[in-house]
Amino acid sequence: MTIHDFSVKSAGDSDVSLSAYAGSVVLIVNVASKCGFTPQYEGLESLYRDGQDRGLAILGFPCNQFGEQEPGMDSEIQEFCSVNYGVTFPVFGKVEVNGPGADPLYAYLRAEAPGDFGPSAGPLYEHVKASRPEALGTDEVKWNFTKFLVGRDGGVIRRFETPVTPEEVKFEIADLLD
Repeated sequence: MTIHDFSVKSAGDSDVSLSAYAGSVVLIVNVASKCGFTPQYEGLESLYRDGQDRGLAILGFPCNQFGEQEPGMDSEIQEFCSVNYGVTFPVFGKVEVNGPGADPLYAYLRAEAPGDFGPSAGPLYEHVKASRPEALGTDEVKWNFTKFLVGRDGGVIRRFETPVTPEEVKFEIADLLD
């Protein structure tokens, strides 16, 4: 199984098969408009513009599970991304990434790259520890802007936790695009 076996909902509620991204290096990110990490949209867009001609795809999935930081409707999210950050990579329909309602894609991503972070994550670790202590030590997505790097074959390579910026994953992505 790979990400190519999944379909997701577009912001317009149509089905999109991720098999369309076969042969691409993909960075999948759960995003939010009202988060302290929202400025990562700028870095994600920069990565996308620099790498799209070499086979990079960035897929954004809005999620309102973390502090209700993505409260808008899909159309409002699309407008926010375009107007505030000039986002040109696909931002899909809102999903859940954890719990019984988790999108099957995210259940797969979490199982393939469980990830975790500790005190080295600084203030975010302290925030998760205080607000979602049950998530620590699990495969759950801990917060907005968790990133999953997927190879051209659709297999999950690595998970980057929220504090890791798009600029910090740039070199690992560049190695996969060469």
